[in-house]
Amino acid sequence: MVKDLETSECMSLLSDNCIGHLGYIAGKSPFIVPVTYFYDLENKSIISYSSPGHKIQSMRMYGQVSLQVDEIATMLQWRSVLINGSFEELKGSTAKKCLRTFTNGVKEIILRTKGQKTESIREFSSKMEKEASPIVYRIHISDIVGKYRNQKI
Repeated sequence: MVKDLETSECMSLLSDNCIGHLGYIAGKSPFIVPVTYFYDLENKSIISYSSPGHKIQSMRMYGQVSLQVDEIATMLQWRSVLINGSFEELKGSTAKKCLRTFTNGVKEIILRTKGQKTESIREFSSKMEKEASPIVYRIHISDIVGKYRNQKI
């Protein structure tokens, strides 16, 4: 049986992971892409970044987005969180500060959950290899819902 997660459990799932699926609208079509993210507990928002391109251009035009994060052990044991929110492109010192928060946060999650120490953002993100400066953005969470299934065989 599928049940609802409490809000605190949703926040915990967001905090314990750094890979999710970002949903956004481009034209009249929805797109869903995997992204690396960091849940900024202090600001109750999602921080991420991207190279310039389709995703950023689309979110600038229509700022309502979704992020889904899953932990799937089996078909009968899983947790999933879906957030809806609004895109905000960050600039200048705010972007630099948030990119540092993102990097340190993801490094800490990888160490805590995988036992792997990372030295640089390049170890978990290929986007830093590109020549253009990254576009740092925040997703302000407007609502959150979580579901889980924990059925023993």
